Amino acid sequence: MSRILIIEDEEAIADLEKDYLELSGFEVEICNRGDTGLTRALNEEFDLIILDLMLPEVDGFDICRQVRQEKNTPIIMVSAKKDDIDKIRGLGLGADDYMTKPFSPSELVARVKAHMDRYNRLIGSNVRKNDIVEIRGIKIDKTARRVWVNGEEKTFTSKEYDLLTFLAENPNRVFTKEELFREIWDMESVGDIATVTVHIKKIREKIEFNTAKPQYIETIWGVGYRFKV
Repeated sequence: MSRILIIEDEEAIADLEKDYLELSGFEVEICNRGDTGLTRALNEEFDLIILDLMLPEVDGFDICRQVRQEKNTPIIMVSAKKDDIDKIRGLGLGADDYMTKPFSPSELVARVKAHMDRYNRLIGSNVRKNDIVEIRGIKIDKTARRVWVNGEEKTFTSKEYDLLTFLAENPNRVFTKEELFREIWDMESVGDIATVTVHIKKIREKIEFNTAKPQYIETIWGVGYRFKV
C-alpha cells in the first residue's frame, strides 16, 4: 500500500485529506509541525508528500528544499497563498504541484494519483531489468551471468556459460562444432574442434540429471548439437 505524508498544521484540513485518501486505498500519516514533518520525510519512506507552506518551526519552503536535496519523492504544496510568486518559488524548489486553498478533496486525490502514476512510470523506465532466459528448470540471468538448475545455482566458467547461453537462446536449432567454435571462441576452428566437445561434456555434468540420456543438450550424430525445448 502506498504511503502518504501530510504535513499540515490545521488539523481539520489534515484529517479531511486523510479520510479521502484512505478511502482511495492509501496509507496516510499526519504531522502538524514543520520540524517533525521534515524529520519523518527525511528518515522514512513515503510515496508522496502533501506539504502546507505556513507551518510552525520550519516552513514548507524549507522542508521542500531539504527533502529535494536527498529524495525525489513527489511533493504537492498546498497553501492559502494565491500569489504567483509563492507558486513560482515552491515549484522552483522542486515541488511537483501547487494547490491553492480551499480546494476539493476529490481534486487532491486525483492529483495525488496522477503524480504517483507519473513517478512510478519514471522510476520503472529507469530500472534496469535483468535479461532472463528460462527453459524447463534452467534459469540464465544474462545480466548477472548466473545460472540456476531447478533452483540450485551452478558455477560455470566463462566459455561454458557463453556456450550454454548461446544454445539456450537458439533452441531446437542444430549447430555444428565448427559453428559453435567460431561463435563462442571467435576464431577459426582448425585443430580445436575437441574444445567444443569438452565444454559440452562439462556443461552436461552441471545441468543434466543423467548425462547418458541428456534432456537439454542433444547430440545430433554426424552433425553437432542442439538445445531441446
